Amino acid sequence: MAVGNRGAKAGPRQPTLAQLRAFAAVAEHLHFRDAAAAIGMSQPALSGAVSALEEALGVQLLERTTRKVLLSPAGERIAARARTVLDAMAALTEEAEAVRAPFTGALRLGVIPTVAPYLLPTVIGLIHRRYPQLDLQVHEEQTHSLLDGLASGRLDLLLLAVPLGVPGVTELPLFDEDFVLVAPRGHPLAGRRDIPREELRGLHLLLLDEGHCLRDQALDICREAGRTEGADVTTTAAGLSTLVQLVAGGLGVTLLPRTALRLETTRNDHLATGWFAEPAPSRRIALAMRTGTARQGEFGQFAAALREAVRPLPVWLAE
Repeated sequence: MAVGNRGAKAGPRQPTLAQLRAFAAVAEHLHFRDAAAAIGMSQPALSGAVSALEEALGVQLLERTTRKVLLSPAGERIAARARTVLDAMAALTEEAEAVRAPFTGALRLGVIPTVAPYLLPTVIGLIHRRYPQLDLQVHEEQTHSLLDGLASGRLDLLLLAVPLGVPGVTELPLFDEDFVLVAPRGHPLAGRRDIPREELRGLHLLLLDEGHCLRDQALDICREAGRTEGADVTTTAAGLSTLVQLVAGGLGVTLLPRTALRLETTRNDHLATGWFAEPAPSRRIALAMRTGTARQGEFGQFAAALREAVRPLPVWLAE
């Protein structure tokens, strides 16, 4: 004789995306009218969707009074989950759209501060010419923040100095560029084109603040040149423009990547440059993406196009 489960207690029903969207809006605004307006839904429909979600889950999400709406303890927890689900669904839709129609929709590009002012004009020009349907959204942040954003899905692609050595991140090399010594006019090394790296051992060096990868690269170059730990290094600048002004004021010397040289030094008559003997210290710039992203083919094509677009710059293309 077959035994049915008619007497078994039914579990919670699966909520719908519409219900989650309605509840997330109420959780954000704590006001039914404002929440309904935010998502383009009538207030009765919104209220019905939230009630249906409460019934489906079997928990009370809101505490309703005549004057305000409050989240219950369960509502606080479910609201965070609902937002995660909705964000994931939006990301899924974006990924599907990108596969279906490459170079359309949003491209959330993260860029480090020591690259952004000097390379973004080339990036933006390339997108305007070749990918006009791409919605470029730029986020200028330090490397650690960019990597966090890439891992969480907040960012799609990064433009930064490598190597990173981060699991789950694929690097698409673009170019290498030399570092140049920037000094006050009249400095003994100003104008020289054969500076040995060993000269860095005794210079009064100005660097960026902690957290900038360019600072770490400059310190690595100094260590390779034999500069001892604890040698005179003054860190007073949050950006390259300020750093260069400090050099112009006679407070020391600094290292600039060649792509930054023209913009940062040509406007100041108190600055001079010096060039290192070959092989000059250098850095590599690359795009970085999540390994296995659905847009890897698109990003690979974009990297190839950008590599060609930077040819006029004082760089060496990466193979």
